[in-house]
Amino acid sequence: MLAHNVFFSLKDKSPAARAKLVAACKTYLVKHPGIVFFACGTLAEELARPVNDHDFDVSLHVVFDSIASHDLYQDAPLHHQFVNENKDGWATVRVFDSVVESA
Repeated sequence: MLAHNVFFSLKDKSPAARAKLVAACKTYLVKHPGIVFFACGTLAEELARPVNDHDFDVSLHVVFDSIASHDLYQDAPLHHQFVNENKDGWATVRVFDSVVESA
């Protein structure tokens, strides 16, 4: 499986802007072939251990059944629509992809 984790830092860090991006993730990114797990949400600001990275506002976590499913998702019209409708609000985007297996 492939774990696709995306961390968005927003230009507008307001709760409304964060909620808008979470809603867009749920609208455009949840129903793609090969997704075995989907979640998105906002930074847990109350967790402040020295190892906690707070350099993001919204996170997206998608596990695909294969790299091939991930590759199809990257080129899917709904994914492109999500990017085009939301990219102007992003200050930075960091993507962490890893090959994973469940226990």
